[in-house]
Amino acid sequence: MEYSAVEMISYTGSRVLEDEKIVFVGTGLPIIAAMHAQLTHAPNLYMIYEAGSLAPILEIGMPLSVGDTRAARKACYLKGLCAVFELTQRGFADYAFIGGAQIDMYGNVCSHLEGDVYEKPNIRFPGSGGAGAMAANCEKTIVIMALEKRRFVQQVDFVTSIGFGDGSPDYREKAGVMGSGPYRVITQHALFGFDEETRRMKLLEVAPGKTPAEVQDNVSFELLMDENVKEMAVPTEQDLKLLKEEIDPEGYFLKRVTR
Repeated sequence: MEYSAVEMISYTGSRVLEDEKIVFVGTGLPIIAAMHAQLTHAPNLYMIYEAGSLAPILEIGMPLSVGDTRAARKACYLKGLCAVFELTQRGFADYAFIGGAQIDMYGNVCSHLEGDVYEKPNIRFPGSGGAGAMAANCEKTIVIMALEKRRFVQQVDFVTSIGFGDGSPDYREKAGVMGSGPYRVITQHALFGFDEETRRMKLLEVAPGKTPAEVQDNVSFELLMDENVKEMAVPTEQDLKLLKEEIDPEGYFLKRVTR
């Protein structure tokens, strides 16, 4: 079965999500992954959208952004941006599902810039959106990005979305944030988790045809390896049909090119 890197990322994102949970989704692949999960193994998965809706019924198509009016269709809660972030502060979001430009071994994510000087960066990215608050307040954070050495860095150039900070046991508590922190990092070639004791990134699964050594070659820091690194499940023909014909038939996000 042939599938693209973006389809693999979306499918893996769906696998990570569980039924009867609430996920605060970011724009793009997190929405696709959550919709796929709803249509397959997690029919009672509920989504929060940053513009202010909780648990909409996406019967008129995929929202193209977290502010798309389709994300308000038959929502059980629709009170605006501040209200949905208050929901997370009160503990009503199991997952934050975000993207980023850089991530380090402790799950800190940068979506602001690449470079040593804030005022004169090599590259300036769009910034947080709601991701900073999502990672601070939701119970667990799922990060989605392409596996590239320039993205998986020793230390992020700017902490946009807090992870485990410097890895110290009480870092998040001292920072005044809620939730247990980074949970999974999803890429086209590997699935990562985090070690409970050291809070460092750990390789859990590799894509078919890839080896842990090849994954390590695309990361700028030393990965921890799970005792039983598994092969990632791949999308079936039915999964691909759902993704390409029902969820994103126009290819707004699935036609993006990722190696």
